[in-house]
Amino acid sequence: MNDTVSFGYEDIDASEKVARVGEVFSNVARKYDIMNDAMSGGMHRLWKDRFVRRVKPQPGEAILDMAGGTGDIAFRLAAEGAEVTVADINQDMLDVGIERAMDRGIDGLVWSCQNAETLSYPARQFDAYTIAFGIRNVTHVDKALAEAHRVLKFGGRFYCLEFSTTTWPGFKEAYDAYSHKLVPQIGKAIAQDEDSYRYLIESIRRFPDMPSFERMIRDAGFANTRVEPIMGGLVAIHSGWKI
Repeated sequence: MNDTVSFGYEDIDASEKVARVGEVFSNVARKYDIMNDAMSGGMHRLWKDRFVRRVKPQPGEAILDMAGGTGDIAFRLAAEGAEVTVADINQDMLDVGIERAMDRGIDGLVWSCQNAETLSYPARQFDAYTIAFGIRNVTHVDKALAEAHRVLKFGGRFYCLEFSTTTWPGFKEAYDAYSHKLVPQIGKAIAQDEDSYRYLIESIRRFPDMPSFERMIRDAGFANTRVEPIMGGLVAIHSGWKI
């Protein structure tokens, strides 16, 4: 049987997904942060602030920020004194992040092109692993979680910020209508790319719900897993420990 995975609402051969997701993010890299503000009304900044507060980065500890792209999470982690490696499978996203870091005078970050499913790092290297709005774009989420577990030290912590499915009555229906009808049009107007933003919205709908994703994190070997819903689960912070 062929290994098929989701690409938005399509089911495609797994061998195609890396290239197709790569094309999406290469297309949107230059407008990615502007679009985040436009789509969320700036709320993504508050979600990321809350996420980093949960991570509790400490001075001198080694943190791998996977799918770190344009640096939003890494900049916040580094501001607390952590030694951050920013990894992303897409070099165009990393290039935007490097430029942003230079513009802000942020030094000391390590930038690396990496596939979340096959990291080049040795086992037990990092104190924490973070991934924000990236894991739903991975071809095999279970393999990415296994790699996260492998590269963490014993006592290391895993934190994931990702869209999920809100349970608030009424809001869910309103958000579904907004995201499916308006977000692609916003992408067309701002980034001149309707199709990429249609995929990004569809990928949210195909991602496992909060209990299912928490089970996947436990199956990867993490203990003391926890889910913190935001806006009823529109966004969720998942965490676990390697013990």
